[in-house]
Amino acid sequence: MLEKLSLTCDRLLSHRQLACSHSYCGVPVHGKDMQVYSNVDTEKKPLLLTGHHGEICAMTFGTGSRPVLLCSASADYVIVWDIERCQRRTQEGKVAAGTVIGSLLGEVVNLSFCLSDERVAACSGTTVYILSSKKHELISSLKRHLAPVTSAEFCPWNKDVLVTTSEDRTLKVWDLKTEAVCYQSSVLSASPLLSVFFLEESRHFITGSTDGQLWCFSLPDDHKCHLVTKMDIQKMEKRYQTRHGTVSQEEAVTEQSSVGNMETSKPVLKMALYSSFTETSNEHAKDNSRICIGSTEGLYVVDLASSELQTAIYFKDFANLSITMAGSWTICQGLDNTMFLLVSSLFTPNVVLLEVSLCDHHGTPACRNGFSVFSSSPPLPESPLNAQLKKREAINPKKKGGIKEQPLVFHSKVKSSGYTSTPRRKMFSPKTNVQKNAFSNKAHKKTGFLLRDYPADSAAPSVPHIHQRTGNKPVNCLQYSGDGKQILCGLGDSLVLLYKSSLTGNPTVYTGHDKPVSSVSWSLNRQWWLSASEDQSLRIWTHGSPEPAIIMGGGMFSKPLQVPQFYYLDKFILLASGPSLYLYLYNVDVTREDIKRYHQRKCRRIDRRSFTTTQATDITAMSAINDFYSHIVLVCGSDRSIQVFDMNKGTVASELPDAHCRVVHCITQNKGSMFSTQAPDSYNLFLTNAVTDGMKIWDLRTLRCVRRYENHLNRCHPCSSAISPCGRFIATGSEDNCVYVYDIRSSSFLHKLQRHQTPVLSVTFNPATPELLTGTLDGICDCFQPSSGAKETPI
Repeated sequence: MLEKLSLTCDRLLSHRQLACSHSYCGVPVHGKDMQVYSNVDTEKKPLLLTGHHGEICAMTFGTGSRPVLLCSASADYVIVWDIERCQRRTQEGKVAAGTVIGSLLGEVVNLSFCLSDERVAACSGTTVYILSSKKHELISSLKRHLAPVTSAEFCPWNKDVLVTTSEDRTLKVWDLKTEAVCYQSSVLSASPLLSVFFLEESRHFITGSTDGQLWCFSLPDDHKCHLVTKMDIQKMEKRYQTRHGTVSQEEAVTEQSSVGNMETSKPVLKMALYSSFTETSNEHAKDNSRICIGSTEGLYVVDLASSELQTAIYFKDFANLSITMAGSWTICQGLDNTMFLLVSSLFTPNVVLLEVSLCDHHGTPACRNGFSVFSSSPPLPESPLNAQLKKREAINPKKKGGIKEQPLVFHSKVKSSGYTSTPRRKMFSPKTNVQKNAFSNKAHKKTGFLLRDYPADSAAPSVPHIHQRTGNKPVNCLQYSGDGKQILCGLGDSLVLLYKSSLTGNPTVYTGHDKPVSSVSWSLNRQWWLSASEDQSLRIWTHGSPEPAIIMGGGMFSKPLQVPQFYYLDKFILLASGPSLYLYLYNVDVTREDIKRYHQRKCRRIDRRSFTTTQATDITAMSAINDFYSHIVLVCGSDRSIQVFDMNKGTVASELPDAHCRVVHCITQNKGSMFSTQAPDSYNLFLTNAVTDGMKIWDLRTLRCVRRYENHLNRCHPCSSAISPCGRFIATGSEDNCVYVYDIRSSSFLHKLQRHQTPVLSVTFNPATPELLTGTLDGICDCFQPSSGAKETPI
């Protein structure tokens, strides 16, 4: 952080709006005059502007570069100055003059230009005045706030929309054509709202309060705004310090006792977009996902996608600065990834111009060892993945006598002799209308269905298609088979239902569990599937058999099973119980013997191949990929951590502490499907859900949260989430009886499906066609399809 200019004024300017652009900065002097400095050459003599009779209370620069406009306000006048024209008049020995656009508006606390610099919004008391920047003309006055207005900003993509904030703790969206309020928020906080800022790329706007709270709203064309995410600077700062290890627990306790349990707020004084340019493949890429927030103690850089603090720059860390606490901020983007900061001191009459290069301040530390779900090398010789199931040879006791008993009939069925059937009337009837290609056409049609690609450009499922009641118990889990033709449904009444993908006809019912079914999972070859229940048992089922082929339970586990599944191309069964992760080899015996079928068939567990989480924390969620060889298993613990297991070595390769503020109850990987193709890096993304903490998407390569989704409601039920086979959409259940469908690139929901009557617990995508299946608390399954002819923009 470089201090380019330091000024000592004759009065305190701690709560005044100062002006700063990429070329100039303006500061009031002697109350009613102004000095404009060059940001490039601060030693150059400043431009003196005179004309106000009262004390200047607000200043701002226009958005354009030619001409450079400066607007200043006092209790008597609001004046617009052309900086280059004023410089020419000064060089000619004349007095610089501006254009009076307003008079006697009172004490103006905030000024802002529209994108075209044609209009100016002036906030005075409870009124916002819309003025012309070229002449003395009052276009409109907006009076609906109940307390003084603190800020007003024009929408950059719609010139007739204005957003205002007030000390009444609400914000309003105005239609300047009709001078009507399009949207009014509820009371957002116990503290006044101070500032507002627009994000043009995502069509969002952000407002901040004096207690460090941030709210991000969407602004669609119909002006029906909804909250996208909420952030707290203090909480983000604590997580940032924990990640960087700057504050330990002992230091935090000592610091808290030394200040007498007093907490300092972090007001959002000013916000600005930080656009960084990076060179990738000889091209310049622009990153607009971060904003700079000026507060009393320093500058914060927040990643809006993940709602995490990326960089914190404190005044106290720079001993050569003239200020230690800020009263007001003006932030402007400079050149070469730099920012210009015009800051006034909170307690002293000082104003400084700072230049900071955020590239020099390291943000969130990258993971030392990046991971990938794809195995880059074969298993190690001592790897548990090399284990093989020992086949037991049948031991037949020797019988006395040289002649062995042989069955008289070698077939299970014997053809009838025909004595009881009626005599034949015709011995031969030729078929003259046989179609030779009938079988081949049918087979070709069926094969075409199986090999049909998943439509990569289809819209997200949003239209109700099928409504099916499974009973009156919760639908705890749903899963399509790999070919998308069958659906497994685990219910709260301990039943497992097997439906066709059309949800027509009576389902096949599988019984045996004593408590609600918690999870179901298909094998890769679709020949068998497993179910787990809260009765601490696991059962493997096969087609055509009402009884399980394998049962695991009966005291084998001391705690409930967490999301068991097939793993490593169906070689293993992977499950978690308590703090341990287990790998089982198994052999599904489909033979039927009337006596042995009553015996409990079990898997053979790998000897001494159980893996324990760090600090022996109980596992609450687990995920692994079975569609291809992968050594990575993701595990979530009761300590709110995410742990990455390397099954090739049988150890915990990495750990992410405090991934959520609550325990993760669902983790979902981007597994794609056999009908779709994604970029290889897309398979390294995974989702996590936690009660009251929304949903996050992570990148396994960096072990960082890359985006956060918080539009849905999840306060007590374990609502699940799913990623579409094309990797473009995310669906999650919600307790407001809706399903939220997100574009994976945006934190704002794409569709809100409102057909349900109770909270939605389970969601899953069809791997073969763009369909979304949902399950609710009252036992209803709904299937949604895309609207006809609708397409989304490709990623």
